Parts: sequence; C-alpha cells; structure tokens
Amino acid sequence: MLSYQHIYHAGNLADLHKHAMLAFVLDYMTAKDKPLSYLESHAGRGIYALDGAEAAKTGEAAQGIIRALREGWFPKGHPYLRLLGEVRDQFGPEAYPGSPLLAALALRPGDAMHLAELHPQEHAALLEAMEPWTGNCHREDGIAMVLARTPPEPRRGLLLVDPSFEVKTDYEAMPRFLAQVNRKWNVGVLMLWYPVLTSALHRPMLAALEQAFPEGLRHEIGFKPARPGHGMVGSGMFVVNPPWGLAEEAARLTRVFARAR
Repeated sequence: MLSYQHIYHAGNLADLHKHAMLAFVLDYMTAKDKPLSYLESHAGRGIYALDGAEAAKTGEAAQGIIRALREGWFPKGHPYLRLLGEVRDQFGPEAYPGSPLLAALALRPGDAMHLAELHPQEHAALLEAMEPWTGNCHREDGIAMVLARTPPEPRRGLLLVDPSFEVKTDYEAMPRFLAQVNRKWNVGVLMLWYPVLTSALHRPMLAALEQAFPEGLRHEIGFKPARPGHGMVGSGMFVVNPPWGLAEEAARLTRVFARAR
C-alpha cells in the first residue's frame, strides 16, 4: 500500500483551498430543488483530530485552519464555516472534516453518495466516521469505482478527485481519466485537486487538461513550503463544468490566501 497518510496534513492550506471550493459548489448545487449525486475517488478517513500527535508533528494545521479561524479569513455564513461548525458540534472543537464528511452533511435526503478508499486502515476509519452512510463507502480503487458508477443516478452531480500524487504516473493518468468520465457523464461537475510543485511535475498535466477542457476553471494559490526543502508551494483545483459563481469565489479565495504567503 502507498505510504501517504493525510492525518499528518489535515487542515493545512491545501485542505482549506480544496474544502472552501468544494463547500461553495455543494452549497450552490443543493440550493436547487433537484437531487444530485456526489462521488469521490480518494476519500481518506473522513475526519481528523487536530489535537493529535500527527497534526502536532507537522504543524500544518496551525498554519492552515487554526490560523484562518483565528484571523477570520472566511466571512460569517460561508458554506465552509457552516459545515465546519456542524462537524465540531457533533465531534468536538478539535475535529477537522475531510471532504466526505463535508459532502455528507451538505447532501439532502434523495441525494446519492459514493466514496472510494482502498487503504484498509483508512477505509476502516472512514466507515466509522461515516456510520450513517456506510453503505456508500467502497473499499476499491477509486478510478475503477467512478468509471463503474458513471453516469450516476441522479445524473446531476459532482465528482471530487483528490489523489495523493505519490505515484508520478498519476499526473499522466488524470487528464485521460477526467476525459473518460466526461464522455460518460457530460453534465457532471468534475473537480480535481493537485499540488503546485517546485519541480513543475504538475504542468504537463495542466496543459493536457486545458487542451481537453478549454472551458474548465483552473485556480491556484501559493504558500510557503511546510518545511525547508519541501517541494509543494501551492494548491490547485481544476474544475470541468464549473457552476455559476465559482470563478468569482475563486477570485475571492485568491485574496484570502494571499495572507499565507
């Protein structure tokens, strides 16, 4: 199994970027009285403890969500803050939600959700965190799960793809994968998170995505490396079929995250 464990990085600046955009899209899509499907290919464990030893070891949450809440980066009533508040009401003040839990709390009766997590320990933790929704937590390869379940029912919906990019071939695979999903599910909102790297490994992937999806939305934020010599210096999202208003929200987030530089 791969060695990446998100528990050490939960609540960092990349998480804030990804989750703020996801929460905005979920809020927009659930405002309409039409059912939707939510799919996620790399779900992780669903919830994290920011007072745990893992978070303390890296200090990334302290520079991310803890600082953002202390300094008021998000306006009152922002969908991300609202969902975070619901999580902490249920799980305690040091709980931090992964994207599966954010989605589960945003979705309504009649909406569908399918989550994939292949790692056995992470999948077990996901089942525990998502107890009311365990029937939708699949221990299988996320790419295969998504391809097998698209187009979903309901057809209107959202896919979040959030690989660790620990395997360098992921950068080559993602454009092909999103193109496959889009051919099967051309109305789906497809959201891909990726790291912004000093090595520029992500750039050919983005060139391929922008060629395949010229109307897609690309948004990146920059920040200081978490540790000296660390190669990730930013967070990116590429969105196929971006909902109305997302470009404006992304521009607002650019101004918010400028504080992190």
